[in-house]
Amino acid sequence: MENIEVLLKIKEKYYPSEDIIKKAWIKDYENLYKESLQDREGFWAKVAEELHWFKKWDKVLEWNFPYARWFVGGKTNITYNCLDRHVQNGKRNKLAYIYLDEEGREVKVTYGELLELVCRIANGMKSLGLKKGDRVSIYMPNSVEAIAVMLACARIGVIHSVVFAGFSEGALRTRVKDARAKAVFTASYTQRRGKKIDLISVLEKAIENLDFVEKVILWDRDKEGISSSKGFVDFEELVKEADSFCKAEEVNSEDPLFILYTSGTTGKPKGVLHTTGGYMVQTYYTSKVIFDLHEDDVFWCSADIGWITGHSYIVYGILANGVTSLVVEGAPDYPDPGRWWSYIEKFRVNVFYTAPTAIRMFMKYGEKWPSKYDLSSLRILGSVGEPINPEAWHWYHKNIGRGRCVIVDTWWQTETGAHMVTTIPSYPAKPGKAGKPFFTVEVDIVDKEGKSLPPNTVGLLVIKSPWPSMLRTCWGEPERYEKYWNSIPGKVYNTDDLASYDEEGYIMILGRADDVINVAGHRIGTMEVESALVDHPAVAEAAVIGKPHELKGEIIKAFVILKEGYQPSEDLIRQLKDHVRKELGPIAVPEEIVFVEKLPKTRSGKIMRRILKAKELGLSIGDISTLED
Repeated sequence: MENIEVLLKIKEKYYPSEDIIKKAWIKDYENLYKESLQDREGFWAKVAEELHWFKKWDKVLEWNFPYARWFVGGKTNITYNCLDRHVQNGKRNKLAYIYLDEEGREVKVTYGELLELVCRIANGMKSLGLKKGDRVSIYMPNSVEAIAVMLACARIGVIHSVVFAGFSEGALRTRVKDARAKAVFTASYTQRRGKKIDLISVLEKAIENLDFVEKVILWDRDKEGISSSKGFVDFEELVKEADSFCKAEEVNSEDPLFILYTSGTTGKPKGVLHTTGGYMVQTYYTSKVIFDLHEDDVFWCSADIGWITGHSYIVYGILANGVTSLVVEGAPDYPDPGRWWSYIEKFRVNVFYTAPTAIRMFMKYGEKWPSKYDLSSLRILGSVGEPINPEAWHWYHKNIGRGRCVIVDTWWQTETGAHMVTTIPSYPAKPGKAGKPFFTVEVDIVDKEGKSLPPNTVGLLVIKSPWPSMLRTCWGEPERYEKYWNSIPGKVYNTDDLASYDEEGYIMILGRADDVINVAGHRIGTMEVESALVDHPAVAEAAVIGKPHELKGEIIKAFVILKEGYQPSEDLIRQLKDHVRKELGPIAVPEEIVFVEKLPKTRSGKIMRRILKAKELGLSIGDISTLED
């Protein structure tokens, strides 16, 4: 099909500079990848040896399809590797985090201070009767305090379940109830666009009549004395009264670390369970070599800790590498669209990791905003959350990277725990293509029967063998976990993402398998049509859905956000249709185009097309707990 082929056969390549290649941890991807497939266990054992273990593992991998155990018999503690190890190696006074809020307030925390805070919270938790194996829900803003609570749980073997602080009481209740959390940590509010968004009333409704929730620990941000009036435990009092030393619990490699809920297209959210050893090793190593982290780097991932990207690449993987990173609360373009770029200039950020949805939002504001700032400290730019269309890739490369930076486009999932397909910094990138499989990761593109497809054909992306940071089960629902491995013949993990690879093995992700529109027998990926629309100078962002049609099966309907300076009109609709026709051919032209102010998105920046579709067809919109707004 011509339209897909145009995208798949992107020939342009961007080569990294000599400076970047010289500095990179990995200089020869191809040979190392081949070696990693020949000795998967040896590869990960070597990486694991860079970290601290109280007791070394007896066996790297035990694989009883579809269940895996990694570093079997090993004992470790992820917080020991994230904190104690660095403090003992002379980094006590090195900055771990720089926290920034919408009002420009800054809080700087060193590795030594963070270790002490984590120990105090962990001892406070013990004083409340919390112990290894208990579950604790965390409903807090993106902040050092929330990160410290996550780490305190991990320090004593308590399983944390972070719930994004923008979720409603229904979503929060579902997650607290499913995990049977013994305690909930929360804050009085979170910030968004200059407003204080109350979290307490949401939490109170969410835990009504949930008798297993024994304690609520409240971080009273403005010291208004709310804790005592509500009968909650005061977070700051708890910390102040606790001892500043807490021995890290020696946990088994396969002991649970956290549950993170992810919603599918049907049913209640799945509680994805990650364990300690394998997750620690793969997040540490992917952070190190994909972001090419070195001793003095300043790293910034713009995600929220309520999402897997925050867990892996704000907290665990980054701290394990001992670098300094930014934690930012609030909206990217508030108080103005220069907010993010001012932070990069001020703190000399070297590695910046964000979502295509944010890039496209900044495209809407134009080049004038980033051009005001000195972004020369940047070396690596990352993309995460959904496929980045070539137009956004080029804008990011030119306006943020100033043509010098490499872009690492990372594909992975809540379930995979860490990066799985990506471009590494020393390797040439192709705009719009995620890159190649990470070391030891074996992928294939197959049809529904599990048969491998030739290059430049769209099929399902599957993973053929276990990897260290993989989910171990779905909390309380093993059958939902097993479905990942048995929905396609061939004993493979079905990612449920559509993808294709070219003759050189570069993989392009085309969106979820249910994001395919069938127009008169032609399968059209939503991303292709959206990319064509965004390629028009008037369009900032677009989402398309398939709408039932008695003759064609489905027609394409597009929802379009315009850039500043453009007005909706019938003439513009005609122009957009002509543009798509020119780019992709007549079969991909949307029959209906509507202009909108906003699109429904998850917190990770994925457009929730199923919500647009459900509303269009007058159907129930189902679980919307991961909706950003």
